[in-house]
Amino acid sequence: MSLKEQLDTQRAKSRERIPAETRVLMDQGTESLRQSGIVDRSLKAGDTMPAFTLPNAIGRSVDSADLLAKGPLVVSFYRGGW
Repeated sequence: MSLKEQLDTQRAKSRERIPAETRVLMDQGTESLRQSGIVDRSLKAGDTMPAFTLPNAIGRSVDSADLLAKGPLVVSFYRGGW
């Protein structure tokens, strides 16, 4: 099974667990974002990400150029405090 197929399956299973009213709100929010044009302005697979400085998990500033100098860079965003 391809990664896309795995992700599609996981997405479908996740949607089953979300109450219908919540799914409607999520879908409306997603459609609103699409209509705003943000998708057209977003980076696509293979695009070069602009340089940035962000805080890491412990609050220290990390510069993307410094990390890229050491090798490939994976950027992961997470919600933080729950």
